[in-house]
Amino acid sequence: MSAYVLILDDDADVATAAQLLLRRRYGKVATLCDPAGLPALLAQGVPDVVLLDLNFTPGSIDGAEGLALLDLLRSQAQPPAVIAMTAYADVPLAVEALKRGAGDFITKPWDNARLVAAIDQALARRSAMRGPAAAAPDLMGESSAMRELKALIASVAPTEANVMVLGENGVGKELVARAIHALSRRAAGTLLAVDMGALPESTFESELFGHRKGSFTDAKADRAGRFQAARGGSLFLDEIGNMPLAAQAKLLTALERREVTPIGADKPEAIDVRIISATNLDEARLFDPAVFRPDLLFRLNTIVIRVPPLRERREDIPLLLAHYLNLYALQYERPARNVSAAALDGLLRHDWPGNVRALRHACERAVILGQGAEFSLSDFGLGAGMAAVDGGAQFAAPPGVAAAVAVSARGGASGGVNDGISGGIDGATGGAINGAFNGSVGGDMTLDALEREAIASALAQFNGNISHAAKSLGVSRAALYRKLGKHGI
Repeated sequence: MSAYVLILDDDADVATAAQLLLRRRYGKVATLCDPAGLPALLAQGVPDVVLLDLNFTPGSIDGAEGLALLDLLRSQAQPPAVIAMTAYADVPLAVEALKRGAGDFITKPWDNARLVAAIDQALARRSAMRGPAAAAPDLMGESSAMRELKALIASVAPTEANVMVLGENGVGKELVARAIHALSRRAAGTLLAVDMGALPESTFESELFGHRKGSFTDAKADRAGRFQAARGGSLFLDEIGNMPLAAQAKLLTALERREVTPIGADKPEAIDVRIISATNLDEARLFDPAVFRPDLLFRLNTIVIRVPPLRERREDIPLLLAHYLNLYALQYERPARNVSAAALDGLLRHDWPGNVRALRHACERAVILGQGAEFSLSDFGLGAGMAAVDGGAQFAAPPGVAAAVAVSARGGASGGVNDGISGGIDGATGGAINGAFNGSVGGDMTLDALEREAIASALAQFNGNISHAAKSLGVSRAALYRKLGKHGI
């Protein structure tokens, strides 16, 4: 296997033993006993994998030296995969190493097969993140909350455990699901996403389990269900909390038996998928038997990952601003502009109820409509009349950070943008429309603005109940979900 592995250990005998074990399997295996030589070595080329000892000074067991080296390795433009090693099986130290970006943790003396497997997995994850599986934008952010999230994903992904992702609208639950899949042993397979909230109950079994030709009026040919289509990969069940109880029972049966029976078929078919689910329901409602079956919940939430809202990681906002402003400046061929200090202060203080999705749409708006030499707060649609700033928030922008949030029209931009679905709300009720007109908004009222306000008003009226809000607005639940994504609600 062509790979560059670096063994960083102060014990020359240990480093040599690892080198002898690994050099026949990997293209280049180097050793380094003095950590002071690491910067010079990195200048010559960054390894694919680093086996990193966490203690170098005799008698040291706190891992501080190794964690500092880990930070240096993770700061590289193309950081290597890091496997932390120590002779002391200290769980808190292992957790801290994972939080800081280590992909695995091994104690010495190691098991040869375990060490080789850890390196193979690290290389596979790194390859997956560079390949097609990384087509979705990376989870951006260097706050402590995001570091913990990434560490948990890296720990959970290589297993086969079912994962439930919890979080508000717009926090990036699907990105978390894609990261789990990309870092898993199923990365070469398909990640198939299903919006369970938009799946009609009448076609639930056909969509998920498939059907045979002639099994019902419109069944003109055999059709594989989502479970069969995702064979060997992962099935992402989004908005799982919006499933009717009757459909929940059918899903539970499939998961318990690990098989599904297509409509019209005589025999069940075995399934081979990993289930990743997501919901924006708060946990109190999720554990309400009248809303969600406890037995199904326990099948789905082997591992629970909670994605923090943007208001709980405000220090990531400058990074996100720079990314999306750069992305849209390139897309719309607009000039490079900085964010004014006053605008950045307002953006940092804003609570972002739509989270990263709302920030992304605000950046797109600013790039299209902004006319000044710098972006102002109003360019982002956050005028004072919109109550954009939470009066209780106390978060000051770090000195000089405004200058860092700059758009480089010639710089690279990674990641894609999910297109919204255009069109107005047909048959919206008078109450919702009146709510849109009566809202405290400034500037021109475009059709998009009216539509957004009508949706927000309906959701507020029915306490976030999608079905009731859709009925009030005169649209299907599927159409409302599309428009929620479009407007960043």
